[in-house]
Amino acid sequence: MQSKKPLFRTFYKTKANFIEVNNKDFFLAVNPVLQFTEGFEQGGKKPLFVNSRGVMARGLIAKKLGFSTIITDNQERGPVFFQDQVNKFRAVPGVGFYKPFKTNGYDYFDARGYITFAAVKNYIDVQFGYDKNFIGNGYRSLFLSDWGNSNLFLKLNTKIWKFNYQNLFMELMPQFKKSGDTLLDRKYAAMHHLSMNVTKWLNIGLFEGVIFGRKNRFDFQYLNPIIFYRHIEGTVGSPDNAVAGLDFKANIAHRAQVYGQFLLDEFILSEVKNNPTSWVNKFGIQAGVKYMDAFGVNNLDIQLEMNRVRPFTYSHNDTIANYTHYNQPLAHPLGANFQEVLAIVNFQPAPKWYINLKAIYYYQGLDSAGKNFGSNIFKDYTTRAMNTGFSIGSGAKATCVNAILQCSYEWKENLYFDLSLQYRDYKIANINTGKTNTSLVSAGIRLNMFKRDYDF
Repeated sequence: MQSKKPLFRTFYKTKANFIEVNNKDFFLAVNPVLQFTEGFEQGGKKPLFVNSRGVMARGLIAKKLGFSTIITDNQERGPVFFQDQVNKFRAVPGVGFYKPFKTNGYDYFDARGYITFAAVKNYIDVQFGYDKNFIGNGYRSLFLSDWGNSNLFLKLNTKIWKFNYQNLFMELMPQFKKSGDTLLDRKYAAMHHLSMNVTKWLNIGLFEGVIFGRKNRFDFQYLNPIIFYRHIEGTVGSPDNAVAGLDFKANIAHRAQVYGQFLLDEFILSEVKNNPTSWVNKFGIQAGVKYMDAFGVNNLDIQLEMNRVRPFTYSHNDTIANYTHYNQPLAHPLGANFQEVLAIVNFQPAPKWYINLKAIYYYQGLDSAGKNFGSNIFKDYTTRAMNTGFSIGSGAKATCVNAILQCSYEWKENLYFDLSLQYRDYKIANINTGKTNTSLVSAGIRLNMFKRDYDF
């Protein structure tokens, strides 16, 4: 939409973009990115903050080659449980590399971008760059999540008839302990997801992925875009970490959607039948529902979701091949050995007002007495505490309630004022030192940027 009074007759000629060029063979939109948030934590001595400044750009050349990038410089001091997460895994959630900033703060640079073009018009799209990807229909994904750090990737998306076929090849980083300027090793992943619109209301999909390490080189066998990766794994004689899965989504009466995922890491039928608590029964299940304009109220959307992952899922006997990247999980942020239930309510009571309520409850079995109970997917599964007797929650049982209420007002296009309240209660059974109960309050302003959440 054109602006009536552009700034200096140059900027914001359209309401959405700071700079916009829209010619026959070239489109470019450039916008500043800002987020300034201040907050306080119950019992905290230092204020919490997120300061982000940057720029984003997107464009299209000759209606064929598209590009998008976002670059931000960030300083952040999150709540204590966020700091614990960074110190434990040596990575800022969602970003990765950081430097210390003031007291218990972190300074990090985030740069993402990709190019995209139609290899076969209307049928095959190719995307290459450094960013995040997500496979699924839920708030979480058991296949591939955008919760962790960005990575280098090549993605091919093919649409034909009722089928959509996605191939994804990624360069990742295995877990590490970095000291000084050190070149980090690499590992690799290849994934594909085939989905089909069975009917106008039902879509089902097949997923397969493999994580592998070849001493800092890609195994070109996995570039095959069609053949099953498990067959390649056997052909090359490699003990790589292969996973498979099924997913679906079903639309109901234009008002609701039911969705789910089933991830299979390892499956031995005799063990499932005769020994369901065996460690080799490694799988995860997601089930969810979305209800739009709930109860006849316009702009009231409700989402309920359950995620359940058995111990040792995503882990491997070769720690390079575990389902991780830059010291963070590739799928669910909790790793394994957990059950999570979450509810999300989004409500827009007026054109410029947005209310979001997120409530999360989970329990998870943690390592106990130095024994591996399968929640930490970075650990070699041969270090397991036993061979059988595992159920979800085995080990030291931790429970968490995390509730976040956010109210936003859009003053100008993509310029928001935010107010957030958060309550989090975390405890480990029979361990007083593992208990944290905290409340947070924060307020801020952001422009063309997502709100920083502490939803774990």
